[in-house]
Amino acid sequence: MLPVLFAVIALVFAGAGFGANAVVTKKRMGSAQDKSEKALANAKKEGEKLVLAAREDANKVAEEARKDEQTRRHEFKDIENRLMQREATLDRKLDELDKRSESLRKGEDEVEQLKNEIRDIRGKQQEKLEKIAKLTKEDAADKLMQMTERDIKNDLVGLVNKLQNEAKEDAEDRAALVIATAMERMSSEVTAERTITSVKLEDEEMKGRIIGKEGRNIQALQRATGVDIMVDDTPGYIVLSSFDPVRREVARIALELLLKDGRVHPGRIEEVVDKAQKQVEKEVVHAGEDAAREVGVIGIPKEVLHLLGELKYRTSYGQNVLKHSTEMAHIAGIIAEELGANIKTAKYAALVHDLGKALTHKMEGKHHHISGEMLRKYGAPEEVALAAEQHHDDVEATSVEALIVRVCDAISASRPGARNISAENFVERMKELENIANGFSGIEKSYAISAGREVRVFVKPQAIDDLSAIKLARDIATKIESSMQYPGTIKVNVIRETRAIEFAK
Repeated sequence: MLPVLFAVIALVFAGAGFGANAVVTKKRMGSAQDKSEKALANAKKEGEKLVLAAREDANKVAEEARKDEQTRRHEFKDIENRLMQREATLDRKLDELDKRSESLRKGEDEVEQLKNEIRDIRGKQQEKLEKIAKLTKEDAADKLMQMTERDIKNDLVGLVNKLQNEAKEDAEDRAALVIATAMERMSSEVTAERTITSVKLEDEEMKGRIIGKEGRNIQALQRATGVDIMVDDTPGYIVLSSFDPVRREVARIALELLLKDGRVHPGRIEEVVDKAQKQVEKEVVHAGEDAAREVGVIGIPKEVLHLLGELKYRTSYGQNVLKHSTEMAHIAGIIAEELGANIKTAKYAALVHDLGKALTHKMEGKHHHISGEMLRKYGAPEEVALAAEQHHDDVEATSVEALIVRVCDAISASRPGARNISAENFVERMKELENIANGFSGIEKSYAISAGREVRVFVKPQAIDDLSAIKLARDIATKIESSMQYPGTIKVNVIRETRAIEFAK
């Protein structure tokens, strides 16, 4: 009974809750409908406002378009008026041109008539003149030319002679002015080289060390350098004698190093001589670079610079060849500038013109031919090689620069005290001695020493035996007797040396 009661009560409460929910839901629906109606009304008002604004904008755009159209119509009308005015102006000018053309045609007709009348008159005059002179037109012209030629021939000959003489005088004066200007602006020292070098000693006892036991040290030094070393009674000095300045310089440096070190023996001598040769090699390279830099010539191949540096130790008639070449380059630049020639080519060729003198003891031929050959071999410009090769008279000069180099060579060589003929002859004789010896097969090296009174020939021991060495000495002596002129006698000393070297470890 009690459960039934609870169920009834629950149903009552559920119905009450449902009714309450229905009432709440109805109220909510009513308020939502009101809101939607208000929002719709607001939207209609906003839409009307937008439509009005759009209409106003459209009206404004239409008004502006009408104004633009009216403006353009006015502009087109103005352009049309101007074009019409120009067309009218052109029509007037065309009419005027037509009138002028017509008048010109009439004038041409009148001019042609006048020309015909003048031709008739000239023809009649010519006929009358021919009748009077009894000569045709061609005959009269020939006679007139003959008379004119006869009258002015003497005057023309005199005028030509006068012009030729003036040209010669001007050329000589100008050449003298150019050369004098170059000589005035360029002046350098002239060095006369000798064939001996003196080395000062701090202690007289060093002479004994240089000579060594049984002369071994001095013989090793002479053999390694190819220089005749004279240790005599002259106090405080050792004299080095050789016609080759490069060898003398190597010997001088080597001897000074030995004197400074104090250790003098054959093994040490060879080491020091090798070091001195490397040092001289560096000085050769620097000398070539300095000479090129001094005269302002760039782009010289390094092989040419090396040969140029060797000229520092070469002489020509007692004149230092490198200084002679740099002096010539300066003079050549000045003359080329005055004459309007190629300055760089002239200076370059003058600087390297005596390049062959660094090789005359190694190659056969004249030094200027060797210069041209070496320049072409190492890639120097052809015009430079030609100018250097043509600086002596046996080759014809084919360019202004070659003539400039030839003139500069004469200027530099003819300066007072620049050359010493006797010294040059002596050097040439020494070189010839060595060249004769080197001309035989199996020769390792040869040195002319003792002022040309002896030639020492070192042979290859594997190519020349003892008996062949004796025969070689006789052959060299015979060749010297038949091809050279010399005072006194010349000793031919053939040296064959075999070394056995081993190291103890």
